[in-house]
Amino acid sequence: MRSWRSRSVLADDTGAATAEYAIATMAAVGFASLLVVIMRSDEVRGILTDMVRTALAFGG
Repeated sequence: MRSWRSRSVLADDTGAATAEYAIATMAAVGFASLLVVIMRSDEVRGILTDMVRTALAFGG
């Protein structure tokens, strides 16, 4: 009887989807924070500005 009870507790995945959403949200926040740090770099900003200027010059 004890093994049936422990199996039913382990098989219960109530709230698993919520936990997965929370982990995915935290990963997204971490990735966004990393992007913010990278985008504040003058070097990266210069590279992106050059890319936009090149694209606009090529199109016009």
